Amino acid sequence: MINANSTLNFPCGKSMKNRFMLAPLTNQQSHENGKLSEDELKWLTMRAEGGFGLVMTCASHVQEIGKGFPGQLGIFSDDLNEGHIKLASQIKEHGSLAVIQLHHAGMRTPAELINEKPVCPSDNEETNSRGLTLEEVKQLRDHFISAAIRAKKCGYDGVEVHGAHGYVLTQFLSSEINKRTDEYGGSLVNRSRLLFEIVNAIRETCGENFLLGVRLSPERFGMDIDEIKWVCQKLINDGAIDFLDLSLWDCFKMPYEEKYQNISLLEHFKSLNFKHVKWTVAGKISNAADVQKILDSGVDFVTIGKSAILHHNFPKLVIENPNFNPIAIPVSKEHLTKEGLGKKFIEYLNRWPDFVKK
Repeated sequence: MINANSTLNFPCGKSMKNRFMLAPLTNQQSHENGKLSEDELKWLTMRAEGGFGLVMTCASHVQEIGKGFPGQLGIFSDDLNEGHIKLASQIKEHGSLAVIQLHHAGMRTPAELINEKPVCPSDNEETNSRGLTLEEVKQLRDHFISAAIRAKKCGYDGVEVHGAHGYVLTQFLSSEINKRTDEYGGSLVNRSRLLFEIVNAIRETCGENFLLGVRLSPERFGMDIDEIKWVCQKLINDGAIDFLDLSLWDCFKMPYEEKYQNISLLEHFKSLNFKHVKWTVAGKISNAADVQKILDSGVDFVTIGKSAILHHNFPKLVIENPNFNPIAIPVSKEHLTKEGLGKKFIEYLNRWPDFVKK
Protein backbone atom coordinates (compact mmCIF):
# COMPACT_ATOMS: atom_id res chain seq x y z
CA MET A 1 0.00 0.00 0.00
CA ILE A 2 1.55 3.29 -1.12
CA ASN A 3 1.26 6.09 1.41
CA ALA A 4 -0.12 9.21 -0.31
CA ASN A 5 2.12 11.28 1.96
CA SER A 6 5.35 9.49 0.96
CA THR A 7 8.16 11.18 -1.00
CA LEU A 8 8.62 10.39 -4.69
CA ASN A 9 12.05 10.69 -6.32
CA PHE A 10 12.30 11.40 -10.05
CA PRO A 11 15.20 10.20 -12.27
CA CYS A 12 16.47 13.81 -12.65
CA GLY A 13 17.08 13.99 -8.89
CA LYS A 14 14.11 16.20 -8.00
CA SER A 15 11.76 14.87 -5.35
CA MET A 16 8.08 15.45 -4.65
CA LYS A 17 7.00 15.62 -1.01
CA ASN A 18 3.83 13.57 -1.55
CA ARG A 19 1.84 11.83 -4.29
CA PHE A 20 -0.45 14.72 -5.34
CA MET A 21 -0.14 16.76 -8.55
CA LEU A 22 -2.44 19.64 -9.43
CA ALA A 23 -3.88 19.01 -12.89
CA PRO A 24 -3.07 21.66 -15.53
CA LEU A 25 -6.49 23.31 -15.47
CA THR A 26 -7.77 25.84 -17.99
CA ASN A 27 -8.98 28.82 -15.97
CA GLN A 28 -8.98 31.84 -18.33
CA GLN A 29 -7.78 34.16 -15.57
CA SER A 30 -4.64 35.71 -17.05
CA HIS A 31 -4.25 38.71 -19.36
CA GLU A 32 -4.98 38.55 -23.09
CA ASN A 33 -1.34 39.34 -23.90
CA GLY A 34 -0.26 36.17 -22.04
CA LYS A 35 0.92 37.91 -18.87
CA LEU A 36 0.23 36.35 -15.47
CA SER A 37 -2.63 37.93 -13.52
CA GLU A 38 -2.97 38.23 -9.75
CA ASP A 39 -6.01 35.91 -9.91
CA GLU A 40 -4.04 33.12 -11.60
CA LEU A 41 -1.12 33.65 -9.20
CA LYS A 42 -3.50 33.32 -6.23
CA TRP A 43 -5.23 30.20 -7.63
CA LEU A 44 -1.94 28.34 -8.17
CA THR A 45 -0.07 29.45 -5.05
CA MET A 46 -3.05 28.50 -2.85
CA ARG A 47 -2.75 24.93 -4.21
CA ALA A 48 0.93 24.88 -3.27
CA GLU A 49 -0.02 26.15 0.18
CA GLY A 50 -2.73 23.46 0.33
CA GLY A 51 -0.16 20.69 0.07
CA PHE A 52 0.12 19.67 -3.60
CA GLY A 53 3.55 18.10 -4.07
CA LEU A 54 3.63 19.29 -7.67
CA VAL A 55 1.75 22.35 -8.94
CA MET A 56 1.24 22.38 -12.70
CA THR A 57 0.24 25.59 -14.43
CA CYS A 58 -2.55 25.71 -16.99
CA ALA A 59 -1.56 24.97 -20.58
CA SER A 60 0.78 27.84 -21.55
CA HIS A 61 1.23 28.54 -25.24
CA VAL A 62 4.69 28.54 -26.82
CA GLN A 63 3.64 30.63 -29.85
CA GLU A 64 1.20 33.53 -29.99
CA ILE A 65 -0.74 31.74 -32.75
CA GLY A 66 -1.03 28.65 -30.54
CA LYS A 67 -3.38 30.33 -28.05
CA GLY A 68 -6.17 27.94 -27.11
CA PHE A 69 -8.51 30.03 -24.97
CA PRO A 70 -9.12 33.59 -23.71
CA GLY A 71 -7.06 34.68 -20.70
CA GLN A 72 -4.37 32.06 -21.34
CA LEU A 73 -1.02 32.30 -19.59
CA GLY A 74 1.73 32.47 -22.25
CA ILE A 75 5.39 31.41 -22.26
CA PHE A 76 6.21 32.52 -25.83
CA SER A 77 8.25 35.63 -25.05
CA ASP A 78 10.77 36.99 -22.55
CA ASP A 79 8.32 39.88 -22.02
CA LEU A 80 6.27 37.43 -19.94
CA ASN A 81 9.15 36.37 -17.67
CA GLU A 82 8.37 38.66 -14.75
CA GLY A 83 5.12 36.84 -13.99
CA HIS A 84 6.71 33.41 -14.34
CA ILE A 85 9.59 34.29 -12.02
CA LYS A 86 7.06 35.38 -9.39
CA LEU A 87 4.82 32.32 -9.90
CA ALA A 88 7.62 29.73 -9.81
CA SER A 89 9.17 31.31 -6.74
CA GLN A 90 5.87 31.47 -4.78
CA ILE A 91 4.93 27.86 -5.60
CA LYS A 92 8.37 26.68 -4.45
CA GLU A 93 8.14 28.69 -1.23
CA HIS A 94 5.55 26.17 -0.05
CA GLY A 95 7.75 23.16 -0.79
CA SER A 96 5.96 22.21 -4.01
CA LEU A 97 7.58 21.50 -7.36
CA ALA A 98 6.74 24.26 -9.85
CA VAL A 99 6.09 22.89 -13.35
CA ILE A 100 4.76 24.70 -16.41
CA GLN A 101 2.82 22.93 -19.14
CA LEU A 102 4.02 23.80 -22.66
CA HIS A 103 1.15 23.97 -25.12
CA HIS A 104 0.07 24.87 -28.63
CA ALA A 105 -3.58 24.50 -29.61
CA GLY A 106 -3.01 24.05 -33.36
CA MET A 107 -6.36 23.67 -35.15
CA ARG A 108 -8.15 24.06 -31.79
CA THR A 109 -7.13 27.74 -31.65
CA PRO A 110 -10.22 29.95 -32.04
CA ALA A 111 -9.49 32.12 -35.14
CA GLU A 112 -10.91 35.22 -33.41
CA LEU A 113 -8.21 35.00 -30.72
CA ILE A 114 -5.35 35.28 -33.23
CA ASN A 115 -7.05 37.14 -36.12
CA GLU A 116 -5.82 34.58 -38.64
CA LYS A 117 -6.37 30.97 -39.63
CA PRO A 118 -5.33 28.41 -37.01
CA VAL A 119 -2.53 26.03 -38.00
CA CYS A 120 -2.53 22.26 -38.24
CA PRO A 121 -0.20 19.50 -39.48
CA SER A 122 -2.18 19.58 -42.75
CA ASP A 123 -5.08 21.63 -44.15
CA ASN A 124 -8.23 20.90 -42.16
CA GLU A 125 -11.54 22.00 -43.64
CA GLU A 126 -13.63 21.23 -40.58
CA THR A 127 -11.72 23.74 -38.44
CA ASN A 128 -10.71 26.04 -41.33
CA SER A 129 -7.05 25.49 -40.43
CA ARG A 130 -4.07 25.63 -42.74
CA GLY A 131 -1.24 23.11 -42.88
CA LEU A 132 2.16 24.13 -41.55
CA THR A 133 5.07 24.32 -44.00
CA LEU A 134 8.11 22.15 -43.21
CA GLU A 135 9.96 25.28 -42.11
CA GLU A 136 7.08 26.18 -39.77
CA VAL A 137 7.07 22.68 -38.24
CA LYS A 138 10.75 23.11 -37.38
CA GLN A 139 10.03 26.57 -36.01
CA LEU A 140 7.23 25.12 -33.86
CA ARG A 141 9.67 22.52 -32.52
CA ASP A 142 12.23 25.24 -31.73
CA HIS A 143 9.60 27.36 -29.96
CA PHE A 144 8.67 24.47 -27.64
CA ILE A 145 12.38 24.10 -26.85
CA SER A 146 12.97 27.84 -26.28
CA ALA A 147 9.88 27.97 -24.02
CA ALA A 148 11.42 25.21 -21.87
CA ILE A 149 14.71 27.12 -21.68
CA ARG A 150 12.77 30.27 -20.73
CA ALA A 151 10.87 28.32 -18.03
CA LYS A 152 14.12 27.06 -16.54
CA LYS A 153 15.55 30.63 -16.46
CA CYS A 154 12.38 31.77 -14.67
CA GLY A 155 12.96 29.24 -11.91
CA TYR A 156 10.55 26.43 -12.73
CA ASP A 157 11.63 22.98 -11.57
CA GLY A 158 10.53 21.54 -14.90
CA VAL A 159 8.11 21.44 -17.81
CA GLU A 160 5.43 19.14 -19.14
CA VAL A 161 5.04 18.86 -22.91
CA HIS A 162 1.31 18.78 -23.73
CA GLY A 163 0.75 16.01 -26.26
CA ALA A 164 -2.87 15.29 -25.26
CA HIS A 165 -6.49 16.40 -25.79
CA GLY A 166 -6.39 17.08 -29.52
CA TYR A 167 -3.90 19.96 -29.39
CA VAL A 168 -1.10 20.38 -31.92
CA LEU A 169 1.14 17.47 -30.87
CA THR A 170 -1.90 15.16 -30.74
CA GLN A 171 -2.80 16.42 -34.22
CA PHE A 172 0.63 15.31 -35.46
CA LEU A 173 0.24 11.91 -33.73
CA SER A 174 -3.24 11.36 -35.21
CA SER A 175 -3.50 9.39 -38.47
CA GLU A 176 -7.00 10.89 -38.85
CA ILE A 177 -5.79 14.51 -38.71
CA ASN A 178 -2.18 14.39 -39.94
CA LYS A 179 -2.15 13.97 -43.73
CA ARG A 180 1.43 15.17 -44.31
CA THR A 181 3.62 13.36 -46.82
CA ASP A 182 7.04 14.49 -45.51
CA GLU A 183 9.05 13.15 -42.55
CA TYR A 184 6.38 14.40 -40.10
CA GLY A 185 3.48 12.41 -41.62
CA GLY A 186 2.52 8.88 -42.63
CA SER A 187 3.96 6.18 -40.37
CA LEU A 188 3.71 6.39 -36.56
CA VAL A 189 7.49 6.93 -36.47
CA ASN A 190 7.02 10.02 -38.64
CA ARG A 191 3.87 11.27 -36.89
CA SER A 192 5.62 11.08 -33.51
CA ARG A 193 8.87 12.59 -34.79
CA LEU A 194 8.01 16.15 -33.69
CA LEU A 195 7.20 15.06 -30.12
CA PHE A 196 10.48 13.13 -29.79
CA GLU A 197 12.55 15.95 -31.30
CA ILE A 198 11.04 18.38 -28.79
CA VAL A 199 11.50 16.09 -25.77
CA ASN A 200 15.07 15.04 -26.60
CA ALA A 201 16.16 18.63 -27.30
CA ILE A 202 14.62 19.90 -24.03
CA ARG A 203 16.58 17.29 -22.11
CA GLU A 204 19.77 18.20 -23.97
CA THR A 205 19.41 21.98 -23.56
CA CYS A 206 17.94 22.11 -20.04
CA GLY A 207 20.23 19.48 -18.53
CA GLU A 208 19.83 16.24 -16.62
CA ASN A 209 18.55 17.87 -13.40
CA PHE A 210 15.53 19.51 -15.04
CA LEU A 211 12.18 17.77 -14.48
CA LEU A 212 10.62 16.73 -17.79
CA GLY A 213 7.23 15.13 -18.34
CA VAL A 214 4.90 14.44 -21.25
CA ARG A 215 1.09 14.41 -21.19
CA LEU A 216 -0.71 12.01 -23.53
CA SER A 217 -4.33 10.89 -23.89
CA PRO A 218 -5.13 7.51 -25.43
CA GLU A 219 -8.60 8.10 -26.87
CA ARG A 220 -10.48 10.67 -29.02
CA PHE A 221 -8.97 12.81 -31.80
CA GLY A 222 -7.86 9.72 -33.73
CA MET A 223 -5.71 8.38 -30.91
CA ASP A 224 -5.23 4.61 -30.90
CA ILE A 225 -4.40 2.86 -27.62
CA ASP A 226 -1.68 0.64 -29.10
CA GLU A 227 -0.06 3.60 -30.86
CA ILE A 228 -0.05 5.69 -27.68
CA LYS A 229 1.40 2.73 -25.74
CA TRP A 230 4.17 2.50 -28.36
CA VAL A 231 4.89 6.24 -27.97
CA CYS A 232 4.93 5.87 -24.16
CA GLN A 233 7.32 2.92 -24.24
CA LYS A 234 9.66 4.71 -26.63
CA LEU A 235 9.65 7.82 -24.42
CA ILE A 236 10.57 5.58 -21.48
CA ASN A 237 13.23 3.64 -23.40
CA ASP A 238 14.87 6.78 -24.81
CA GLY A 239 15.56 7.89 -21.23
CA ALA A 240 14.88 11.61 -21.68
CA ILE A 241 11.73 11.94 -19.54
CA ASP A 242 11.11 11.78 -15.79
CA PHE A 243 7.38 11.17 -15.84
CA LEU A 244 4.42 10.31 -18.03
CA ASP A 245 1.09 12.02 -17.37
CA LEU A 246 -1.77 9.98 -18.85
CA SER A 247 -5.08 11.79 -19.13
CA LEU A 248 -7.59 8.94 -19.22
CA TRP A 249 -10.78 11.07 -18.93
CA ASP A 250 -11.92 8.45 -16.38
CA CYS A 251 -9.31 6.26 -14.64
CA PHE A 252 -11.84 3.58 -13.78
CA LYS A 253 -13.42 2.98 -17.18
CA MET A 254 -13.07 0.46 -19.97
CA PRO A 255 -11.71 1.59 -23.37
CA TYR A 256 -14.21 2.93 -25.93
CA GLU A 257 -13.04 0.60 -28.65
CA GLU A 258 -14.33 -2.95 -28.48
CA LYS A 259 -11.02 -4.50 -29.59
CA TYR A 260 -9.32 -3.07 -26.47
CA GLN A 261 -12.02 -4.03 -23.97
CA ASN A 262 -10.27 -7.17 -22.72
CA ILE A 263 -8.85 -5.02 -19.87
CA SER A 264 -9.48 -1.56 -18.37
CA LEU A 265 -7.86 1.57 -19.78
CA LEU A 266 -5.65 1.78 -16.68
CA GLU A 267 -4.54 -1.86 -17.07
CA HIS A 268 -3.46 -1.17 -20.66
CA PHE A 269 -0.92 1.38 -19.43
CA LYS A 270 0.03 -0.57 -16.33
CA SER A 271 1.39 -3.22 -18.72
CA LEU A 272 4.18 -0.87 -19.88
CA ASN A 273 7.70 -1.34 -18.55
CA PHE A 274 8.19 2.02 -16.82
CA LYS A 275 11.78 1.31 -15.71
CA HIS A 276 12.83 4.42 -13.71
CA VAL A 277 10.18 6.70 -15.23
CA LYS A 278 7.32 7.70 -12.89
CA TRP A 279 3.71 7.94 -14.04
CA THR A 280 0.49 9.62 -13.09
CA VAL A 281 -3.08 9.41 -14.31
CA ALA A 282 -5.94 11.91 -14.37
CA GLY A 283 -9.67 11.40 -14.66
CA LYS A 284 -12.36 11.26 -11.96
CA ILE A 285 -10.04 10.75 -8.98
CA SER A 286 -12.43 12.50 -6.63
CA ASN A 287 -11.94 11.43 -3.03
CA ALA A 288 -9.52 9.76 -0.61
CA ALA A 289 -10.69 6.24 -1.54
CA ASP A 290 -10.07 6.94 -5.25
CA VAL A 291 -6.59 8.28 -4.48
CA GLN A 292 -5.67 5.13 -2.54
CA LYS A 293 -7.18 2.84 -5.18
CA ILE A 294 -5.06 4.45 -7.94
CA LEU A 295 -1.86 4.39 -5.86
CA ASP A 296 -2.49 0.76 -4.88
CA SER A 297 -2.88 -0.15 -8.57
CA GLY A 298 0.78 0.76 -9.13
CA VAL A 299 0.50 4.38 -10.32
CA ASP A 300 3.21 6.57 -8.75
CA PHE A 301 1.20 9.74 -8.13
CA VAL A 302 -2.31 11.10 -8.74
CA THR A 303 -3.38 14.12 -10.79
CA ILE A 304 -6.30 16.01 -9.27
CA GLY A 305 -8.58 18.42 -11.14
CA LYS A 306 -12.15 18.94 -9.96
CA SER A 307 -11.47 18.17 -6.27
CA ALA A 308 -8.54 20.62 -6.34
CA ILE A 309 -10.97 23.31 -7.50
CA LEU A 310 -13.35 22.47 -4.63
CA HIS A 311 -10.60 22.28 -1.97
CA HIS A 312 -7.26 24.09 -2.31
CA ASN A 313 -5.94 21.81 0.46
CA PHE A 314 -7.28 18.51 -0.94
CA PRO A 315 -3.94 16.70 -0.29
CA LYS A 316 -3.89 17.76 3.37
CA LEU A 317 -7.53 16.72 3.81
CA VAL A 318 -6.90 13.28 2.27
CA ILE A 319 -3.70 12.71 4.26
CA GLU A 320 -5.54 13.58 7.49
CA ASN A 321 -8.66 11.52 6.69
CA PRO A 322 -8.59 8.31 4.60
CA ASN A 323 -12.39 8.59 4.22
CA PHE A 324 -12.42 12.19 2.98
CA ASN A 325 -15.07 13.16 0.44
CA PRO A 326 -15.16 16.62 -1.14
CA ILE A 327 -18.07 19.02 -0.74
CA ALA A 328 -21.06 18.03 -2.90
CA ILE A 329 -21.69 20.01 -6.08
CA PRO A 330 -23.19 22.35 -7.08
CA VAL A 331 -21.24 24.76 -4.87
CA SER A 332 -21.75 28.46 -4.31
CA LYS A 333 -19.68 31.18 -5.93
CA GLU A 334 -18.76 32.23 -2.39
CA HIS A 335 -17.23 28.82 -1.70
CA LEU A 336 -15.16 28.98 -4.90
CA THR A 337 -14.02 32.54 -4.12
CA LYS A 338 -12.92 31.38 -0.67
CA GLU A 339 -10.96 28.56 -2.38
CA GLY A 340 -8.97 31.10 -4.41
CA LEU A 341 -10.81 31.22 -7.74
CA GLY A 342 -11.21 34.54 -9.52
CA LYS A 343 -14.40 35.76 -11.20
CA LYS A 344 -13.31 34.63 -14.70
CA PHE A 345 -12.53 31.11 -13.54
CA ILE A 346 -15.90 30.84 -11.79
CA GLU A 347 -17.63 32.07 -14.98
CA TYR A 348 -15.71 29.48 -17.01
CA LEU A 349 -16.88 26.70 -14.67
CA ASN A 350 -20.48 27.44 -15.66
CA ARG A 351 -19.81 25.35 -18.78
CA TRP A 352 -19.85 22.30 -16.51
CA PRO A 353 -23.51 21.56 -15.75
CA ASP A 354 -24.43 21.55 -12.04
CA PHE A 355 -20.98 22.64 -10.82
CA VAL A 356 -21.72 26.23 -9.73
CA LYS A 357 -25.00 27.06 -7.97
CA LYS A 358 -27.15 29.25 -10.21
